Amino acid sequence: MSNKNNDDIPLAEQVATVSRRGFLKLAGASGLATAAGSLASASRAAAASPDGTPEQIHLTWGNEPATEIVISWASLAAAVNPRVRFGRAGETKATVHGIQRTYTDGLNGEIVCTYHARLRGLKPGTHYEYEVTADNDSNAAHPFSATFQTAPRGDAPFRWTSYGDLATPNTGWVLSSPQSRFAVQAVERFQPLFHLLNGDLCYANLNPTHQPEVWRDFGNNAQTSAANRPWMPCPGNHEVEFHNGEQGLDSYLARYTLPENGTRFPGRWYSFRVSSVLFISLDADDVVYQDAAAFVAGPSPLVPAASTGNPPIAPGTSFYIRGYSGGEQTRWLSETLRKAAEDDDIDWIVVQMHQDALTSSKTGNGSDKGIREAWLPLFDRYGVDLVLCGHDHDYERSFPVRGCNHHAGTDAATGQPVDTLQPRPVVTSHPADSAFDTSHGTIHLILGGGGTSAPLDVYGLDVGTGNPQAKVFTKPNRPMAGTTANTFVRQPADALEDAIWSAQRDTGTGYGIAVFDFDPGMRGGKTTITMNYYHAPGADQTPTANYELFETITLSKERRS
Repeated sequence: MSNKNNDDIPLAEQVATVSRRGFLKLAGASGLATAAGSLASASRAAAASPDGTPEQIHLTWGNEPATEIVISWASLAAAVNPRVRFGRAGETKATVHGIQRTYTDGLNGEIVCTYHARLRGLKPGTHYEYEVTADNDSNAAHPFSATFQTAPRGDAPFRWTSYGDLATPNTGWVLSSPQSRFAVQAVERFQPLFHLLNGDLCYANLNPTHQPEVWRDFGNNAQTSAANRPWMPCPGNHEVEFHNGEQGLDSYLARYTLPENGTRFPGRWYSFRVSSVLFISLDADDVVYQDAAAFVAGPSPLVPAASTGNPPIAPGTSFYIRGYSGGEQTRWLSETLRKAAEDDDIDWIVVQMHQDALTSSKTGNGSDKGIREAWLPLFDRYGVDLVLCGHDHDYERSFPVRGCNHHAGTDAATGQPVDTLQPRPVVTSHPADSAFDTSHGTIHLILGGGGTSAPLDVYGLDVGTGNPQAKVFTKPNRPMAGTTANTFVRQPADALEDAIWSAQRDTGTGYGIAVFDFDPGMRGGKTTITMNYYHAPGADQTPTANYELFETITLSKERRS
């Protein structure tokens, strides 16, 4: 959950009235963020006669990235005969029909229509052209067209990029910023094979009566890049929306077709492989202690549109989904990692999730013991190399960590010892060339600087030792009664620990993009991943297209084959 706020309003004083006679506030570790009031929809005004014209077009990998890709889109009205034409340059184009997927937004009653066309039997490492259209496409004479490239098969170098917390460039929405547009352009600047989007895609649940419109702004902005290369997301706390499915993820799940996981929870978590790198995407909402999705702060209920038939949401109500899978996600993760450990063709394991196990931001949310309990032992056991997160709106990198120190934390209120499962670094100083062998430990990266509007996170230092200090959630933090009748607030993280695992923090700006270049190496030799992190100086004050190199690290290990 993000806890960023309107820049000129003190954190504890932010309150905004939501249309339909309610207040909706979302709490982070150190305070409240506001929900939007009634907003005019410029996008609706521009669409006087909604039709099946494709928009919000984006790509995702299929089950096998070398041979399968999914093209997804939306339209303002139901499309008639939605379809994709595709093929290699100069070849006759094949046609695949889009499968419609709809949901009705549980707060404003809008019916959202999305479409998904799965392209199979593609050639590895090959460029394709495609068009998206429908019989009632107003641009049918000149339909939307773009290109994509399939993943290579076998040993081959490739590039991917990553950040989380993107939002939209429409400043009418809470936490949106023009920097979001520059962030999407940054992906195109580096021309990756694909992009990992680490949760909190658009913050629609901060704008509860306009959720589909916020999603639309997000999708049309991301289309600039996501129509050209797969954008592979994971859900964050801001994808959890009232009355939108059992876990509040209907908006997210309607828009994305993701690799199958073989469980009764499709789309929430998945894996895919490119060359000798296995990528695993997780839904940390399932294990975190933070009660970090929407809650109604009061004093009035949040009242959905009458057409939805949904009841008012009472003050103090939150949407806490910790444990929703009953352990199924963790069992799937364990089995996926076990199989990877037995596969000599997999050299690297990269995990993405939204919330953080290791973050020392003072004004951000904090580290979560739930992740440390459920997943870090699995990362240690099976040798996960990299964990990419968002959530706190900054950049931070850990040393390689393995195992934990017990009873190293303190209660934030009483100072009594608390077992935060403090991650143990395997090194505490940098090699001269910033090269790390991740076979000895996992590096965690906080990449929460996509494009959302937020003041720069401030990093904490222990007054006594001068060491970086982290906040840690060790128990649920459900909404509690506020100082005014029938109002509720959410408490910050309950524990503190020295962040002995923290290796690098960007104190200059919260915005940036991580660029990863994979080199498979030669058989019998080493394989490497080089990470260049680029930040956008000054973007916290004025949005900018200028991304500059902040640091470079190289991960290196022996090939398994």
